[in-house]
Amino acid sequence: MTHSLAQRFVHRFCRTLVLGILLFSGVAQAQPSTVKILVGFPPGGGTDTIARILADKLKEQLGSMVIVENRPGAGGQIAAKTLKTAPADGSTFFLSHDHTVSILPLVVKNPGFDPVHDFVAVAGFATFVNALAVFGGTPAKSMNDYVAWVRRHGAGIGKVGVPAPASVPEFLVKLIDQKYALNLQAVSYQGTAPMMADMLSNRIHAGVGSVPEFIENHRAGRIRVLAVLGGVRQEALPDVPTFSELGLSGFEEVPYYGIFAPTGTPTESIDRLSGAMAKVLAMPDVRDRLTSMGLRVGYMTSQELASRERAYTLTWSHIIKASGFQAQ
Repeated sequence: MTHSLAQRFVHRFCRTLVLGILLFSGVAQAQPSTVKILVGFPPGGGTDTIARILADKLKEQLGSMVIVENRPGAGGQIAAKTLKTAPADGSTFFLSHDHTVSILPLVVKNPGFDPVHDFVAVAGFATFVNALAVFGGTPAKSMNDYVAWVRRHGAGIGKVGVPAPASVPEFLVKLIDQKYALNLQAVSYQGTAPMMADMLSNRIHAGVGSVPEFIENHRAGRIRVLAVLGGVRQEALPDVPTFSELGLSGFEEVPYYGIFAPTGTPTESIDRLSGAMAKVLAMPDVRDRLTSMGLRVGYMTSQELASRERAYTLTWSHIIKASGFQAQ
């Protein structure tokens, strides 16, 4: 090899080496060593439990540490605002259900975030329904029993707990009241946990909340689920009728669970987590655990989750407007 050929070989080798280092650096940046999943509710609740089930499996698929970071408060509003200001580098995501992403922007004038502009959908993984439940010691074994019981006893019996003000459960209480003329009164709590504590001690006789939050106490007989939303009965509660069966229609667009990222997050990072979610949701043990919690498990792509979020938001914007509620 001549001297000039040797020089050209060395030059090309160095250039290739530098390019390889730059490409490797780019890959490393797109694959952070730690992925954070924000949850807007306290440890131990239904959403937190779901996040930890998924995080445990996602770390195997991603090859990264996956941690759940609880930012509870204001129905997920604090966590949502945290996501908005998080680095858009594929290291921070937000696991949420419908209340924070779809409902809060409809009922709060200045929530501090705009899902349309501040978030990008990553993957959906389940739908669920809300339900009406009563304290297990009440005589009401069915919706008809509950209606008759409230009518007999009147004041005090008609108080119904809801996990947050201006939430889907609160609007559902209003619609049940309109149908049955029971003079029901929604009592707002700061989360399902304190509402459940009052239900279990019979300080409040009924509550509306999500099936995942109710299911274990229902199975234990401590509370009794009387009816669920949605167009079909739930696999976890096959003997419980839907409100549609009882004549209260218009709630076929059911709530969803999904994962979101800050706007500007690289497409590669979104696709990476979305693909990992598809593999995790195909695992029988994961599906069984989530299904047993009252979720209807089903993978949704980024586009499918975004479409469901828009449809759900539109449905509830009409319901909330028709109720006369004014954003606070």
